[in-house]
Amino acid sequence: MVREWLWWRLSPPLRFYVALLPAATLGVIGVASAYTDWNVTDALKFLLLMCCGMISVAFTPRIMYAFPGLTRDFSTVWVIPIAIMLPPVYAAIAPIPLFATLHLFVHRGVPHRIVFTTASVGISHAAVSVLFRWFPASFAGPHPGTAWHALTWALAVAACEVIAGRSQHFLVAGAVKLADPTVRMRDMDLSLQALECDFLKVDLGVLITLAVALSPAMVIVALPTVFLVRRFLEHPILVAQSRTDSKTGLLNVSTWESEAESELSRSIRMHNPVALALVDIDHFKLVNDTYGHLVGDRVLKSLAEALTSQSRDYDRTGRFGGEEFVLLLAQTTESDACKIAERLRGYVASLAIPTDDRPGAPTLKVTISIGVTSMARGSSFELTDLLAAADSAMYAAKQAGRNQVAYATPLRDMGLDEALTPAPEAGAAHSDAPEPARTARGTSPMSGHRVVLVQTEQTAASLCPRR
Repeated sequence: MVREWLWWRLSPPLRFYVALLPAATLGVIGVASAYTDWNVTDALKFLLLMCCGMISVAFTPRIMYAFPGLTRDFSTVWVIPIAIMLPPVYAAIAPIPLFATLHLFVHRGVPHRIVFTTASVGISHAAVSVLFRWFPASFAGPHPGTAWHALTWALAVAACEVIAGRSQHFLVAGAVKLADPTVRMRDMDLSLQALECDFLKVDLGVLITLAVALSPAMVIVALPTVFLVRRFLEHPILVAQSRTDSKTGLLNVSTWESEAESELSRSIRMHNPVALALVDIDHFKLVNDTYGHLVGDRVLKSLAEALTSQSRDYDRTGRFGGEEFVLLLAQTTESDACKIAERLRGYVASLAIPTDDRPGAPTLKVTISIGVTSMARGSSFELTDLLAAADSAMYAAKQAGRNQVAYATPLRDMGLDEALTPAPEAGAAHSDAPEPARTARGTSPMSGHRVVLVQTEQTAASLCPRR
C-alpha cells in the first residue's frame, strides 16, 4: 500500500518538499518539547481549546469545500490563541487533531496534502508563538491589561496572526508552484472573497484569544460566533452552486441564458459582432453504453475543460443539456467564430481521455460536431434566433458524418417565416466570405437556414481552412 501512495507520483523536487516540511515540524515539536515546562493548567487550557476547535471543524458544512478557492479554512482561528497563550510546542501540535477531524468528518482530501497543510500551519504558528514572546511586556505580554495596553496587546496578536497566515500561505504556494508553475496565486489572494475571509479570520482569532486571556471559560461564548460567521460565508458558495452545472463546473442553462442575453444586448447597443456555437458529443450514448456512465461523466468534464481552455475569459460557456454545450463568443466575427470552432474540434479529437484514475488506465477518444452562427456588426437578433441557427448548423454537421463544423446565418423569429420561402442564391449567402465547398438546407425542426459545412481539408475551399 505504501507504494500506491499518490505522493510517489509527484515530481522529485515536489516530493522532497512535501516530505521535508512535516519532517521539520516533527523536529520543531521535539526541540520545543524539551524546552517546555509542562503543567496541568496549560494542558487543560489546550484541551478546552482543542475540544471547541474540533467541534467547530466537525460541524463545517461540506459545501464549504465544494468550490476550491471560494472559501478559506477557519481551523487556524483556534490555533492562534494557543500560540499566544501557551508554549510553542502546543501551537505545533494543535493542527494535528483539527485537520484529522476535518479529514474524517468533513472533507476527505489527499493524505499527503492534509499532512503537508497540517505541518505548514503547525510550524508557522509555533514560529509566531516565539515571536510574540519577543515583544516587550509594555506592548504585549502574557495578559491584555487595560486601556492603551489592551489595544497594543490586540495589535500584537493580530500582527502575529497575519504573519502566521502569510507564512503558511507562502509554504503552500511553494508546493503549488512546484506542481504547476503557471498557477497565478495573486489572482486568488487578491480577490474580494479572499480578502474578506482573511479579515474575518484575523478578527475571530483576536476575539477568541482575548476571550481566553480574560477567562478560558469565555471560549465557549466565542464558539457560536464562529458558527455564525461560517454560515455567512456559505452565501457565495450557495450562489456559485446555483449558477453552475454540478458535473462540469460550467454555467448551467438558466445562468448561461441570462448572461448571454445581457451580452447580446450589449453587442447590439455597441454595434459589436457576436457569435454562438452549439457543441454536441458524437455517439455519446455509445460511450455510456460501452464504458458506463462514470466514464461518460469523465468525457463531459474533459470537454468542459477543453471549452474553458480554448475560450477567452469574456466568452460565456455553459452546458445546454445532456451532451450539448453552448458557447457565446463576444466580439467575434463569422470567420473568426468558425476558426475557433474548428480549432476546438481538432483539439477535442486529439484528446485521450482516461477511463479511470489508475496509472496506465485505458483511454478513449471522442469527437464533436459544432454548429456556428453569428450576428454581424449593426445587426439585431434575439437569442432564440441565434440558437435556432446554431442548432440547424449542428444538425447538418451531424448529417454530414459528424466530427464537423457547420455554419448557418441566423433568421428572424427562429426561421418560421423563412422556412416557408426558397433558399437565397448561393452567391448572396456570404458576400464577404469565400465560396463554401458545400451547402445544404437545414432539416432540423423550424429550420429554414442555409447551412455551410466548414471543410477541414487544407486544400478545400472553405470558410475557415485549417492552418
